[in-house]
Amino acid sequence: MVRNPGRRTALVDAAIEVLARDGARGLTFRAVDVAAGVPNGTASNYFANRDALLAQVTGQIHQRIAPDPAEVAEVMKAPPSRALVVELMGWINRRVAAQRTGYLAMLELRLEATRRPELQEELTRAIRETLDDDLRFHEEGGLPGDRTAVLLTYLAMTGLMLEQLTLPGVVPAEETDGLIAALVERTIGPSEG
Repeated sequence: MVRNPGRRTALVDAAIEVLARDGARGLTFRAVDVAAGVPNGTASNYFANRDALLAQVTGQIHQRIAPDPAEVAEVMKAPPSRALVVELMGWINRRVAAQRTGYLAMLELRLEATRRPELQEELTRAIRETLDDDLRFHEEGGLPGDRTAVLLTYLAMTGLMLEQLTLPGVVPAEETDGLIAALVERTIGPSEG
C-alpha cells in the first residue's frame, strides 16, 4: 500500500491535538482519525501500534514548537547582554502561550514516558539534544552566564511554563515579565556598568 506523506503528517498533527486535549489515555487511533477528519481505520493503516504513533509524535512535536530560524537570527542581532537573555526568556515564554497545544502535548508525552521505557529513552534523548543545542547557542552567541546559570534558568523557565500551562492563576500573567527579569539577574548576575 502506498502511503501519503501529507496524510501521515496530518495524522501526527491530529495526534498532537488529541494528546493535548484528552491526554495520553485519550490518544486512540479512532480519536486521531476523528481529529484528522479521515475515515475510521486510517491511523491504524499508517502506524503499526500506539507506540509507533507516539514515536512519530515525539519527533513532530519538536518541529512544531521550534522557533523559526529567521526569528532567532533577528533577535540575536542585538549585542550579547543580560538584557538580551531576558528578552530571549520572555520570547520563549510568549512562544509557550502561542504554541499552547504543542507544549501541553509535550507535557503529556513526558508523563506517558514515565510508564513506557522506550518512549522515555527516545524523549530523554530528544530533550537532552535540545538542551545541549540551547547551551551551545548560549555559549556561541556570547551571552553572559556560565553553564550552571543556563541550566538553572532552563529549570526555572520549565517550572514557569508548567504553571502557566496547567494552572495559569498561580502566577498572574502581569507578574511574568518581572519574574523572568529577576530570574535572569539572579542566575546570571546583575548588568555590568
